[in-house]
Amino acid sequence: MKAFLALLKIDLKLAARNRTVLFFNFFFPLMFFFVFAQMFDANQGSAILQVVAMVVVLGILGNGLFGAGMRAVQEREENVLRRYKVTPITPVPLLAASMITGVVLFVPSVVLILFLAHQFYGMPIPGQLVSLLVFVCLGAVAFRSLGLIVAAVVNSSQESNILIQPIYMAMLFLSGATIPITFMPHWLQNVTQFIPATYLMTGIGGIMQRGETLMANWLSVVALLLTTVVGTFIATKLFRWEKEEKLRASAKLWVLVVLLPFMILGAYQAWSQHDLVKARILARDMRRGQTWLIQNARIFVGNGKVIESGAVLIKSGKIAEVYDGTFPDAKTLNAEAIDGAGKTVLPGLIDMHVHIGGPGGFYDDWSKFDPAKANERALAAYLYCGVTAVRSVGDKVDDMIKLRDRFNSGERLGTELFLCGPLFTAEGGHGTEYAKNMPEMARVGFDAQFLRLPKSPEEARKQVDELAARGVNAIKGVLEGGVPGYTFQRMDLALLGAVVEEAHAKNLPASIHTGDARDVAEAVSLGADSIEHGSFRDEIPEATIAEMKAKGIAFDPTLSVVEGLADFSKGKTDLLKRSLVQQVTTKELLTGTEHAASSAETKSMRDGLSHYPLSMEIGGRNLRKAWQAGVMLVTGSDAGNFLVFHGPTVQREIELWVAAGIPPAVPLQAATGNAARLLRAANRIGTIEKGKEASLLVVDGNPLQDVRALSSISNVFLKGERVRRTEIFEQK
Repeated sequence: MKAFLALLKIDLKLAARNRTVLFFNFFFPLMFFFVFAQMFDANQGSAILQVVAMVVVLGILGNGLFGAGMRAVQEREENVLRRYKVTPITPVPLLAASMITGVVLFVPSVVLILFLAHQFYGMPIPGQLVSLLVFVCLGAVAFRSLGLIVAAVVNSSQESNILIQPIYMAMLFLSGATIPITFMPHWLQNVTQFIPATYLMTGIGGIMQRGETLMANWLSVVALLLTTVVGTFIATKLFRWEKEEKLRASAKLWVLVVLLPFMILGAYQAWSQHDLVKARILARDMRRGQTWLIQNARIFVGNGKVIESGAVLIKSGKIAEVYDGTFPDAKTLNAEAIDGAGKTVLPGLIDMHVHIGGPGGFYDDWSKFDPAKANERALAAYLYCGVTAVRSVGDKVDDMIKLRDRFNSGERLGTELFLCGPLFTAEGGHGTEYAKNMPEMARVGFDAQFLRLPKSPEEARKQVDELAARGVNAIKGVLEGGVPGYTFQRMDLALLGAVVEEAHAKNLPASIHTGDARDVAEAVSLGADSIEHGSFRDEIPEATIAEMKAKGIAFDPTLSVVEGLADFSKGKTDLLKRSLVQQVTTKELLTGTEHAASSAETKSMRDGLSHYPLSMEIGGRNLRKAWQAGVMLVTGSDAGNFLVFHGPTVQREIELWVAAGIPPAVPLQAATGNAARLLRAANRIGTIEKGKEASLLVVDGNPLQDVRALSSISNVFLKGERVRRTEIFEQK
């Protein structure tokens, strides 16, 4: 041990005198730190986190490939190693000393970079600082082992340069250290999974941006450890004391052996896509970390308050400040300014009643309907239109959970998804007209919206428990069929009561679909958290509405679906002509629906709809009575049904409320603050208040005077990310 410590001391002294070592450990990373800080505007938002990760990886590459590899070759050529040959020292302590020396020299450089980032660019000290430093040390040791193998297999400094340069350049440009992986085509992203430095970038990024621990990056840790062990073993076996000792050309293939852990890991990642998903999430986090100041705008807060002229500061994905009147200059806040003169800023809109799996129309060729792609496009369409959250109230639970995970994590860009899962109803969704006239819809899982009928209250509670365990956000029951072409019996109130009770026991809100005033009264008596649809057949009694108010039950009138049903029954397709509908709906769906509206194949369906007893006038009266009584109102469209296409649903629903005699401020609050309360997410969305997520809609004009302004979209923000609306349907 004494000999080893003495050797380590000598090695540190020699390294401190070596200009190449000092350059690649200190000046090289610092040079790139300030260059990247300028390039990526590190003063702005969380860009400094990316800069630090890139510079640390560059430093590890330089420390390992040049600092260890080149130095070892130089020492052999200068006969430094020959002096040790006559001592009892073996190659192992020499190599170990080299690795430890590299770490000892490099860690101060990392600490210095973190300090500079904190002092000059306001970067917070990483919450998992210990994990970060340990991971960096593992990376430095692993890449020094790579450098030592290069030193072992080359015969001269010139050869080492020839071998190191392509390895270094590949890792430099394909790891994300200079060009973000998400900028690359998908095939090249898969190639990056075979590059060792890629795991440094994703690991350091995860620890710094998302507060991950070493355990969260265990695959990368294992790969680095294996590289260290294999690399040290090979470097020991190929070690040479003198420059006169030559190796066969085939010995250079040992470099590939040490890369074997990354070849295996790369093959796994190319198959699982785990790290590519992580890279996309980290990139999204970076975009959400930008700082923006929307200034000179009218601000509809979402809780009844309106700021006629002010500003909203967005920072690190949150609303950092809301200014009423005067506000600081954007430059002093290191923010990018967005002029909101003549515009209105609102919380992102919320649709509380959608069926993601329903296309809303027809295709001429149903083979072109890909349910999974259609579901993803639906969430993108909502966000394009400024609807930043939706609640699925009747879709296949497996599909919705996968969809929610992909979009809510940030892997893909689209509106935030909440879900109820399948519906509790008296019959399992055995369609007559749908199955007869639209076999394709039945085939793609329309019936999967419904749960198997529970036979007892105990079984009903068990089904609720199963849904709760899977992570649904709410439970929905159906008190009547409500869908033309479906034959339902009324659900037994004891069964539905058990569903509501168990939902509340699991701290989940319970929504109940109703069809007439009797249904509403019974749903209120069961203690539902929201009434879906209400009644379009008869007026809801004052006493029932008063009870809704007293119990804090929300009302979601869904006027849009009744309009869609009525128009389709008459063969009218005016709703297809709305500008936002045209922008977000595929040509195939628009054309197919236009044809279906006058097709002989759908005549029996349209005839059935025309005789269905739904009155928009009655629905409007019930809505006005609920508003006048002070019932909490929320907006839902029932999108996925006839002519209610996914996307600008809330805009149309609000227009229908205003046409029914409701003042514009009421549906605007229903679509923001009230909806967030019913989602039980009001602590983070629904209002423009300091500390909440920056999910915002900026529109031209004043929707408080003319609600059609909601369709004149200027900007959309989701969790602080300014949405590039023109690119949202181009995601791979």
